Amino acid sequence: MKDILVALNSAAKNHNARLMKITKAENLTISEWKLLNHVIDGHSTQETLSAVTKLDISTLSRQLKRLVVKEMLSKTAVGKDKRQLIYSVTEKGTKSSQNVEQKVEDLQDQVFSHWTNEEKNLLKILINRLEQSLDRI
Repeated sequence: MKDILVALNSAAKNHNARLMKITKAENLTISEWKLLNHVIDGHSTQETLSAVTKLDISTLSRQLKRLVVKEMLSKTAVGKDKRQLIYSVTEKGTKSSQNVEQKVEDLQDQVFSHWTNEEKNLLKILINRLEQSLDRI
């Protein structure tokens, strides 16, 4: 049997590979999908997006530009000098995000289809405890 942290890391890599496949089918990267969801949640400026994503401005700017090119986001210049940009989700972006969300839910349902609610709750508790323990170190 694998060590706990090794097994957890292996499961995370497996999940990440599946998530990458799901997002790629919608012409998105995982990072772009997460950023798209932040805009959907109402974070529409680089300043608020940088705060919520913890990304530096240059990385964030690159990802936003790619989402605009892919027509997932649109941008509007505002302010006196038209230098501040407000980002909003396009219909294509909304649809792509919803498609990814549905496929992620389907994946989760498949993974845990043979688990009882008690087993799922126990796993949540244990993972939360593990995360807290790691945070204390």
